[in-house]
Amino acid sequence: MKGVRAPRRLLPRGLRARLVVAFLLAAALSALAAASLTFRQARAAILDRARDDAVHDLRSQVGSLAPDLPAEPGRADLRALALQLDRAGGSRGWRAAAAYRGGEPVSATGTGPVVPERLRAVAGPSRTAVVQRFHHGGVPWLAVGLPVTRADRPGEPSGLVVYASFSLAGQERDVAALVAAARAGALPVVLLAVVPALFAARRVLRPVRRLRSAAEDMAAGALDTRIRVTGDDELADLGRTFNTMAATLQADAERLRTMEARARRFAADVSHELRTPLAAMTAVTGVLDEDAASGRLEPETAEALELVADETHKLVRMVEDLMEISRFDAGAAVLEPDDVDVGELVGKTLALRHWQGRVGADVPAGLRARLDPRRVDVVLANLIGNALRHGGPSVPVDVRARAEGGRLVVTVTDGGPGIPADVLPHVFDRFTKGDAARTRSEGSGLGLAIAAENARLHGGTLTAANAPGGGAVFTLTLPLDPA
Repeated sequence: MKGVRAPRRLLPRGLRARLVVAFLLAAALSALAAASLTFRQARAAILDRARDDAVHDLRSQVGSLAPDLPAEPGRADLRALALQLDRAGGSRGWRAAAAYRGGEPVSATGTGPVVPERLRAVAGPSRTAVVQRFHHGGVPWLAVGLPVTRADRPGEPSGLVVYASFSLAGQERDVAALVAAARAGALPVVLLAVVPALFAARRVLRPVRRLRSAAEDMAAGALDTRIRVTGDDELADLGRTFNTMAATLQADAERLRTMEARARRFAADVSHELRTPLAAMTAVTGVLDEDAASGRLEPETAEALELVADETHKLVRMVEDLMEISRFDAGAAVLEPDDVDVGELVGKTLALRHWQGRVGADVPAGLRARLDPRRVDVVLANLIGNALRHGGPSVPVDVRARAEGGRLVVTVTDGGPGIPADVLPHVFDRFTKGDAARTRSEGSGLGLAIAAENARLHGGTLTAANAPGGGAVFTLTLPLDPA
């Protein structure tokens, strides 16, 4: 089955690349906006200047020619006026025409200039020049309609209207040249923006990199890490917050380490001090056990002695567990590996505790491993004893061993109710018991913690899980031949 490809990311993942891209986009948009604004203003200025110049020139020419016209100009007079205006157009090359009292415009050649109907309708009754831009044959044109006032009565329309139209192709070429220049100038601006973009990104990301490096150092255990803070911006505030957090964590960690060291020292000292009186108590209860067995003690006394002896043995085991865990804490636990037959080791563990009839063993013949037999016996005894206690007397317990990939894998399985979900993550923690409702138990709460420490001492692991069909499964994994 082919894997599904992850969708491609359109944006760069790194913050530095994103800052540079954002800076370049801002520069490109700014250059585009500036070019667009410049184009609009330049285009408007060019066209407005062409309009104003055309109106000024036409008014000047009409002002010099109109007084020579008769009061009631005829068609020939209008044609002569248009001809003189065409000649005066010069390089502008306009085409002129004249109309009197709403008549048709008369040109010098008989084919008048292109005059939009709207312009004619507006220019007739108007007293000022009227202009209109339009397209003719795919080319932009400008048309001017100029009403002529009477010479003897200034400001009063004479009924004569002069029209002139000319092409704006030259102006459009100038505008196109401006557009090309703006486009050519925008690209260097964007390319030059790369340098300040990289500089700005580096300046912005420098405190971020320092903060990341400091966080990595703290994650590695260097709680005395601090960063140098400069400035008063948001990143500087973040740096100060980080330093405050680091100082608080360091103080809390030192306080916790001190408390933990004192607790471990206390447990070690108490365990050491209890060994001597417990040895004496064990010896005395042993002598009294012999008297009880021979019938020299009253039944009530013998029963009380049995209770004291059982509690003394539990206390001895608890002290031994505390001493063992203290050795692990102090780093004084020593591994004494030997070449061991795993089947024989499992058999001895079961035989010493009289578990042969209650525990099934499945170990291949000839399976050998180099390990510390005493410590592995402690691990197996804790796992099997835990399974027998919590699984119940009628629940089978199975021990299986196999070699997988150069490692020894031993599983201890029971058919009991399994490990509660809230206990499972903490099953190897110290003083954790599977049944919180029981105030008294045979265990000290250290057995599984000691088993896990012995597994780690071998370079292996010990895990716990619930089987799909019910019951708990503990898996011990050790190297067959540790280095």
